[in-house]
Amino acid sequence: MLRLKTLDVAGLALNIALYVAVGYIFYSLIPISYGGVRFWPPVIVPAVFAVVFGPLVGGIGAAVGIFISDAIFGNNLLLSLMAGVTSNFVAFFLIGYIAKKKIRWATPVVAYGIATVLFMWIGYTYTGLAFWYKIAFISVAAACYIIFLVPVVFLRNSRWRGFEVGSIIGMLLGAAIIGVTVPVFTQLFTPAATPFTAPVALTTFFFTFFTEIPFVIILCPPIIAAVYAAFPTLSRRNQKSDEQ
Repeated sequence: MLRLKTLDVAGLALNIALYVAVGYIFYSLIPISYGGVRFWPPVIVPAVFAVVFGPLVGGIGAAVGIFISDAIFGNNLLLSLMAGVTSNFVAFFLIGYIAKKKIRWATPVVAYGIATVLFMWIGYTYTGLAFWYKIAFISVAAACYIIFLVPVVFLRNSRWRGFEVGSIIGMLLGAAIIGVTVPVFTQLFTPAATPFTAPVALTTFFFTFFTEIPFVIILCPPIIAAVYAAFPTLSRRNQKSDEQ
């Protein structure tokens, strides 16, 4: 049964505070966005907390943190509730939940491989991006799959396999929520809105997923390892929960 203990509540508060602070600093320095979706590498913060403290800490902390961030930047809070809060909770809850599971390598490798090829085809054919943007997208999609393969296949006994699989699944679903809700909100509530079309939704989805997932699967494992090295009690606590 998933529940929060005293240490988890402390972790939740720290997760929210760091997510807001890192997000504010990063976006103030690099204010890049597409269709109302920010370029958002700070997702590494709740991803780390989801693994170290569990799915509820990761999911709730990300949902509250993104809502506060949107309020600070003056973004529409209804849009934040529809897209940001829901997508962040789903994504980081799943990362924390699946990271604890023992994952066989074959199924996720084949499934994500097929999905990557499908993403490349859809992205090239249906997003309506300029040619060089499409080439860049295809390159990033291929690179993400190669990065994913390293701990899942080549390091077959790696403890990061569950985390990598959870990151892909969680971020895919989170990006899918954003890919649908942001264009729908824009269509319904924004004057002179861009019509909701499949290419708009697909491009929003791809932008969200492929600008965030590389940071999660590359940066989070060494950060989590460093946290466990600095606080061995957290590592032992997770090992005990895995054995139960």
